[in-house]
Amino acid sequence: MADRIRVLFNPSCSKCRGAKELLEVRGQDADYVRYLEERPSREELVVIVRMLGIDSPRGMMRTGEPIYRELDLANADDERLLDAMVEHPILIERPIVLRGDRAVIARPPEKLLELL
Repeated sequence: MADRIRVLFNPSCSKCRGAKELLEVRGQDADYVRYLEERPSREELVVIVRMLGIDSPRGMMRTGEPIYRELDLANADDERLLDAMVEHPILIERPIVLRGDRAVIARPPEKLLELL
C-alpha cells in the first residue's frame, strides 16, 4: 500500500512514543521500524533525504551524539555522513515518519500531522 505509514522508531525515545500515541489516537495504523536493530541501507537513507526535502543528510542527523564528534563529522561531506548513519544508526534523527513519497521528522510529534 503506497500510503502505508512507516515510522523509524526507537522505543526508548519519548518523541517516538509520543508519535506512536498520536497515530493511535488518530486511528492510524503504522509499521514501526526499530532502526537501531533493522539498520536502513544507504539507498534507503538517500530516499528518505529526498522525501524529507532536505539538501543534506546532516538535516536528519543527531549532531549532539558523542559518536558525531568522535567521527569528526562536523565538516564531512554528504557521502561520509550517509556512511556514518549506516554504520551508526544512533546518528539518525527520530522519529522519522514516512507516508507515500513524503516524510517528516516528527519533532515535536505533532509534525507528523502534516502527512495525515
